Amino acid sequence: MKVRTSATDNKAESIIKYMTVRAVGCGSHMTASSENQEERGRCLSGAGGLTKQASTMTAIKHALQRDIFTPNDERLLGIVNVCKAGKKKKNCFLCATVTTERPVQVKVVKVKKSDKGDFYKRQQTWELRDLTEVDAKDASKENPEFDLHFDKVYRWLASSTAEKNSFISCIWKLNQRYLRKKVEFVNVSSQLLEESVPSGESQSVAGGDEDALDEYQELSTREEQDIESMMEMCEYAISNAEAFAEQLSKELQVLDGANIQSIMASEKQVNILMQLLDEALAEVDTIEGKLSSYEEMLQSVKEQMDQISQSNRLIQISNTNNGKLLDEIQFLVNYMDLSKGHIRALQEGDLTSPKGIEACINASEALLQCMNVALRPGHEKLMAVKQQQLLFAELRDTFARRLTNHLNNVFVHQGHDQSSTLSQHTADLTLPKHNPLHRDLLRYAKLMEWLKNTHREKYEGLSRTYVDYMSRLYEREIKDFFEVAKIKMAGTTKEAKGKFATLPRKESALKQETESLHGSSGKLTGSTSSLNKLTVQGSNSRRSQSSSLLDMGNMSASDLDVADRTKFDKIFEQVLSELEPLCLAEQDFISKFFKLQQHPTVAPPLAQPEPEESDGGTPSRTPPQAEHRQSLSSEKDTVRLMMNKIFQSIETELNSLISLGDKIDSFNSLYMLVKMSHHVWTAENVDPASFLSTTLGNVLVTVKRNFDKCISGQIRQMEMEKISKKSKVGILSFVIGFEEFAELAETIFRSAERRGDLDKAYVKLIRAVFMNVEKVASESQKTPRDVVMMENFHHIFSTLSRLKISCLDAERREAKHKYTDHLQSYVINSLGQPLEKLNHFFEGVEARVAQGVREEEVSYQLAFNKQELRKVIKEYPGKEVKKGLDNLYKKVDKHLCEEESLLQVVWHSMQDEFIRQYKHFEDLIGRCYPGSGITMEFTIQDMLEYFSSIAQSH
Repeated sequence: MKVRTSATDNKAESIIKYMTVRAVGCGSHMTASSENQEERGRCLSGAGGLTKQASTMTAIKHALQRDIFTPNDERLLGIVNVCKAGKKKKNCFLCATVTTERPVQVKVVKVKKSDKGDFYKRQQTWELRDLTEVDAKDASKENPEFDLHFDKVYRWLASSTAEKNSFISCIWKLNQRYLRKKVEFVNVSSQLLEESVPSGESQSVAGGDEDALDEYQELSTREEQDIESMMEMCEYAISNAEAFAEQLSKELQVLDGANIQSIMASEKQVNILMQLLDEALAEVDTIEGKLSSYEEMLQSVKEQMDQISQSNRLIQISNTNNGKLLDEIQFLVNYMDLSKGHIRALQEGDLTSPKGIEACINASEALLQCMNVALRPGHEKLMAVKQQQLLFAELRDTFARRLTNHLNNVFVHQGHDQSSTLSQHTADLTLPKHNPLHRDLLRYAKLMEWLKNTHREKYEGLSRTYVDYMSRLYEREIKDFFEVAKIKMAGTTKEAKGKFATLPRKESALKQETESLHGSSGKLTGSTSSLNKLTVQGSNSRRSQSSSLLDMGNMSASDLDVADRTKFDKIFEQVLSELEPLCLAEQDFISKFFKLQQHPTVAPPLAQPEPEESDGGTPSRTPPQAEHRQSLSSEKDTVRLMMNKIFQSIETELNSLISLGDKIDSFNSLYMLVKMSHHVWTAENVDPASFLSTTLGNVLVTVKRNFDKCISGQIRQMEMEKISKKSKVGILSFVIGFEEFAELAETIFRSAERRGDLDKAYVKLIRAVFMNVEKVASESQKTPRDVVMMENFHHIFSTLSRLKISCLDAERREAKHKYTDHLQSYVINSLGQPLEKLNHFFEGVEARVAQGVREEEVSYQLAFNKQELRKVIKEYPGKEVKKGLDNLYKKVDKHLCEEESLLQVVWHSMQDEFIRQYKHFEDLIGRCYPGSGITMEFTIQDMLEYFSSIAQSH
């Protein structure tokens, strides 16, 4: 009956809602008179005993659902009438909706009535998942204001507190049901959030959640037709909704009464039903008793099965433990057992024979494998494991001590056993080869790797010992090797100078010095004073050790000096050729022997500083942090550091040899620059960061500095050039010197890598040559300036054209320009006016023409008539002209030098200039004295014969 009543009330409420909506719809088409509004209000307030406000919100909610949300597949669950807080009150509705399709999307929609007021429209939509906070302002007092925090804060003012609370409760339920991210509710009563929205006004206003919405039963089409028929039968159904509702209520009471009478009439059937229920309960009790007895029986069986299962589990655990124990024992036996043969090899193995070394290598690898085995948890507590580890440690220490002592002895013996072979190698200017030593020591490479992994201190001690003894050996060998190279350089220079001076050469002294090299190392060290003596003698015997360009030009005239420099070049190349394979072989051996290739981050043993003594006299240990900072981090740094220690004397000896070569002849720096550059380039191609590349690079800087100093010295020599006041200047010595320097440099640098250094030197030198030629020409008193400039720049132009130095193309063109300009200037100044009176006469004629006298009227001038012209021409017969030209030839011959052979060039230029003047005179006679028949006493052919005969006669 309760259910029936609830369903009936539900249906009645649906009918009332439908009628209310119809009433509102009808009222919207009426005129907006006060009587119709009052009648509509009475209809809404009287429907089903609901309040006027609740009925209005229900109608609005139904209209919004139908017109706005249903077309968008959405369901309206909550609504509140609001306006913006603090602004002009423009009412709108906030609606909480969910979509009918999966996945469900929860939204808050702002709906506003259109400006015309006849329909609603969506104005703004927010996703509920974007809501971060709901602020109700006050949880204890009634307050219609609340805030919603989306991307910004929206402040609202509800039409009533009940509507606000109902809407906030709806938001809370939707958040709990659909969102993972929970919204923060501030100033909201906990009772409002925990309890469901009560029925009645709140439910009708806010709509609750989805379940509350489901209680609203939508009328079917047939029911709507029935209600419309009923409303049509009752004429006042719309005009007087109150009377119509009262009539419906009366009919509902009649139906409820009939329902109650029907229930009372079925009392007998109810009693029968109750009796059947009692019998069913008795049967259930019987079945429960039987089930209890069965359960007791099964309980005893279960206990027995549990005992059997427990016994089987214990047996299985025992078998598993036994299997694991056997695995552990086999593991320890297999990985921590060292054979007796390996133990004997580690304790007594022969480290001198190949077989003994091989046995020691195998034993050490087996020992290392046993010591590095990864023990499982608990193994280290076993007594047998501890004893075995102690045995391994003792074997390791014993073998490391034997290996270290043996290799120390090898290093010490090698460091003292090479002196007997030094004389044989140094006499031939070759360095001893250490390939046999490297080959013998490489057999211990694997043992060194083992020592590095097990005893780092002993490994580093061996490294320091090797570097110490080998550095002594190499220092002695390299010093003797460079002593011989210096003696050969000085002896070669002295021999060449002796032959050049055509003096009897005392060969005994040099022979004794050379033969002394076949003795012991003590004799080698004793030759230092002799070397110095030879060096001084060679230095004093040369005209100038700075080798100015002037000296260079004179010395290169001798084939002996060329041979001298060639021998020096061969000696220097031999020195570099011997050092390069020596360093490369030693570097390769260090990398292989000390196993640095496989461990690029090993700290070099030489990087650790020696302990310093404290105030008490005891050595103080370096802090670990300092050792770590001083350690190098790469293999290349380690190898280079060891190589620097072993070959620390190479760079010093090379610089000393370079200094000696520069003292012997500064032009040796050209040879050294080319050779050193080539070797540096070769070393960098192999390994740019190697010791050899770095060392040779440093020495190359010194060679380049000497080369620059040589060029600067030549420029200073040019600036100091002095000329004789009583003799002809001719070709300046530094011009000839530059030619010889360029020829030598082009020969040396033909295929050199550092051609750019020579090009820069060329530019400096040629600019200095140009400047000093002009300076000397200006200071010359005996020789005309034009002659000095013409001859020297002609020589420079010829040199540059012959050598074809590309970087001096601009200077070559400049030299040619200067030569031609000064040649023309000298010709004009020297030739002057050989027909002086005739020149003066025609200058006067040209002056009259310039003043405006017509050319054909010049002959009417008293001073320039035909008779005067004939007088002047008769003064220059052919014999006089030839005599003047002969004197001119002698004068030019005195000015010019024989080396450059420019006499005929100058004489030919003077001939051309004289012919030009002759033709100019003939032209003036033809224009100013037409038809006079006046001609010169000699012809151009006569003039050519004069010049030719004069040139041939001299």
